[in-house]
Amino acid sequence: MTTITSVSTADVRFPTSASLDGSDAMNPDPDYSAAYVVLRTDAPDGHEGHAFAFTIGRGNDVQTAAIRMLEDHLVGREAEPLLDDMGEAWRLLVHDSQLRWLGPEKGIMHMAIGAVLNALWDLKAKRAGLPLWQLLSRMHPERIADLVDHRYLTDALTREEALDILRRAEPGRAAREQALLADGYPAYATSPGWLGYSDATLARLCREALDAGFPQIKLKVGADLEDDIRRLRIAREICGEGFPLAIDANQRWDVATAVEWVRALAPYDPAWVEEPTSPDDVLGHAAIARAIAPVPVATGEHLHNRVMVKQFLQAGAVQVLQIDATRVGGVNENIAHLLLAAKFGVPVCPHAGGVGLCEAVQHLAMFDYVAVSGTTEGRMIEYVDHLHEHFVTPAVVREGRYLAPTAPGAGTEMRAASLAAHRRPAPTGAPA
Repeated sequence: MTTITSVSTADVRFPTSASLDGSDAMNPDPDYSAAYVVLRTDAPDGHEGHAFAFTIGRGNDVQTAAIRMLEDHLVGREAEPLLDDMGEAWRLLVHDSQLRWLGPEKGIMHMAIGAVLNALWDLKAKRAGLPLWQLLSRMHPERIADLVDHRYLTDALTREEALDILRRAEPGRAAREQALLADGYPAYATSPGWLGYSDATLARLCREALDAGFPQIKLKVGADLEDDIRRLRIAREICGEGFPLAIDANQRWDVATAVEWVRALAPYDPAWVEEPTSPDDVLGHAAIARAIAPVPVATGEHLHNRVMVKQFLQAGAVQVLQIDATRVGGVNENIAHLLLAAKFGVPVCPHAGGVGLCEAVQHLAMFDYVAVSGTTEGRMIEYVDHLHEHFVTPAVVREGRYLAPTAPGAGTEMRAASLAAHRRPAPTGAPA
């Protein structure tokens, strides 16, 4: 047996606001940041678990403090029982009643738990010598189902229904795994559409995305309607009729405003509208979806747990589910989201607009294809083209498709030089 010897955290920030990378109608000056976790053991193999919670700047002060609150749950504990039963690892971290009170099961504390759980998954995959997507895809359906906390879900998805979904997908797993290794997974490009970019930059990046083979481009909208009309017109002229152009309002609108705005943009045939209103407003999203149909509503990057995902699906409030690798309670809770989406027949197009999110969420989408949904139809992973150089095993996209990772782990380990260059000093009195 080996022992967990430390769970350390670092505040890592990148000055993306200087070039307006990541800018949108609600977040005009984001600095892409990671509240970074390293989990170490006394095992002679030297493997470490690396993960993070994504923020956009000063939120890291709070997020790193939350992660530090979890150290006592793991340091000194034997690693193997946790790694062998990751459902139990979830329960250990989530069911601390005094910390759970701060959510419950949502928000800063839940994101901290997700980061620590994802570090355990990274360690587990490295020990197995497999990329995370393959590790998950090769698990028995019963073991996958037991990773999920089914409490609060059974009115929409029981454990038996989850098992049925997983068992139906089991016969084709090997073939789909080989297809991924050969052909990769579809991606779409967000990088052309940041709201702070000039029209000339928008036009140039749209052309580059087309030349690179991306099957869809997404534009940020929501600050000024006339600007949005002009920018969509530019993108449509370059991309041509019928090419999928999605739009993302980043929570900017009220329900009535969203309906009015999307109808004004409808002549440019948006492939979907993303986060048209508050991410917590289930009924508002449902009302928007009814009013703007057939334009689909996409959301999910800010849905803070499996209960919210359940309700959005039950209410018909989302037609494209966008899971996020670091918003919720780690890999375990995202598996619940994938199973819920499969139950309701809703495609999953993961959110990846942030540092390390492409690297992390590709594993979840590929697991979904191999072991849950069995299809990539109507599914794509978001791709942004910056900050990948800071990761030991960066995401690779060619001809508009993510290449399936083959390196062991979850893809979330940053390079030591990048950590050193972009790490901020720990607050006075806090552990380094």
